[in-house]
Amino acid sequence: MLFLRSLIYFLGSAVVLATLVAIALMVFFTPVKVRYAILSKWSVFCIWWLRITLNVKLKVIGEENIPKKPCVIISNHQSTWETIGLQTIFPHQTWVLKQELQWIPVFGWGLSLLKPIIIDRGEKLKALKKVIKQGAARISEGIFVVVFPEGTRQPYGQLGEYQKGGVSIAKKTLCDISPVYHNAGKLWPKGSFVKYPGTITVVIGEPISVAGKSATQLINEVRDWTEAQSKSVN
Repeated sequence: MLFLRSLIYFLGSAVVLATLVAIALMVFFTPVKVRYAILSKWSVFCIWWLRITLNVKLKVIGEENIPKKPCVIISNHQSTWETIGLQTIFPHQTWVLKQELQWIPVFGWGLSLLKPIIIDRGEKLKALKKVIKQGAARISEGIFVVVFPEGTRQPYGQLGEYQKGGVSIAKKTLCDISPVYHNAGKLWPKGSFVKYPGTITVVIGEPISVAGKSATQLINEVRDWTEAQSKSVN
């Protein structure tokens, strides 16, 4: 039954995504804010559709902590849900993504229209320089930047090593860091087509100032906070 319900979710989300990407491609010459306004409707639909088809609900703790100005959002990485769900919580945003994602038909095309920071993870030094340069440019344009510092998705209940790309963007632009923890991997596991009913909890911590802190201090502070949340959120 869960497989069938997951299939219904997938088909509905695919149809809506294809429709919105087609519309966005027709207006590709418009400012990115216009394209984002169109394509982000897919995330709103998906969150609603998950609730209808699979009874997957969303609970947000700390929404009052969302910075008023563009910042770097640093989130744990454990589910496909992340890039969908965070769009419905935070303002206009873009992401640091591996280049393979832009090759996915329809989904990748939509991502490419939203000025993501595409990196080749095989060239770490070049990737870091690109993340910092383009991330700073997005912040200056008024766009929040989402970074998943673990690089690859982790199984639910585990945290990987946190890389410093996100905090380096924040240090370069002197913007705040918004730490985020979620447990989406519990209901939408890494690599799983089947989703499970329940409530996805997202915790948004108080903004972290970069003033007077090294990149190492900042990434340790973010990871320590995230680890504490992972032990308290079921």
